[in-house]
Amino acid sequence: MSTRKQLKQLVEARRGMLVPGAFNALSAKVVEDLGFEAIYVTGAGVTNMWFGMPDQGFMGLHEIAEHTARIRDAVQLPLIVDADTGFGNALNVVHTVRTLERAGADCIQLEDQVAPKRCGHFSGKEVISTEEAVSKIKAAVDARRDSDFLIMARTDAAATHGFEAAVERAQKFAEAGADILFVEAVTKPEEVRQLPQRLAKPQIMNMVIGGKTPIFNAEQLGELGYGIVLYANAALQGAVMGMQKALTQLRDAREVQESSGLVTPFAERQRLVGKSEWDALEQRYT
Repeated sequence: MSTRKQLKQLVEARRGMLVPGAFNALSAKVVEDLGFEAIYVTGAGVTNMWFGMPDQGFMGLHEIAEHTARIRDAVQLPLIVDADTGFGNALNVVHTVRTLERAGADCIQLEDQVAPKRCGHFSGKEVISTEEAVSKIKAAVDARRDSDFLIMARTDAAATHGFEAAVERAQKFAEAGADILFVEAVTKPEEVRQLPQRLAKPQIMNMVIGGKTPIFNAEQLGELGYGIVLYANAALQGAVMGMQKALTQLRDAREVQESSGLVTPFAERQRLVGKSEWDALEQRYT
């Protein structure tokens, strides 16, 4: 079964599948190694880790496509790819869909913010008109070459127009052909509980650590009927803390040992990047 068919089945099960974000190939390999079922290629993570900049629309199609291709080569899991606003109008969305489909994405996420977009849990967001947003979703649906390639439609309208308006937009995205719906940055527990009852299509709930949405356990969200529970930047925030702890030890003690518990052992690092497999290939072709 293709990764696209796998993802469709996993989402339609609506059991709160946990999906961590990856910001490069190595983080994706860690996600796969730990037994998760799918990976989210995070635009915020790529922007933070690749550029050292905040999630405010600095990433372009080239960067996310390159990361998608590298991650696709590194892992076998289904990939959900953050395509921001599609990097322009409906015509740009067509190009974005074809580029990311070719790069190895199994699903892309498109949102309805005004460009340049910003993190869904930042203040100061604005959204485009419902009509323009719907046209971009229609363009994405029409542009895909593989019917199993999934389109996830995200609305940030809850922050600007209110919860009811966001639900209405999401319903129109579903009618335009979106496969998965994403109402971003709801702020009340009752809103989290209502969404699966209000919208028929499978949905994703974004659990941003330190963000605006109240945190629910993945089992709770599965019982509510969510298809995906997203932790887009848990790996990133964990990696940053790990770097800070290890480098603080290095700065203060002037050394770091494997026994410190602050670094992944050398052998484990080589296992994760598949050194033994490359060694076997080297022997085969020598």
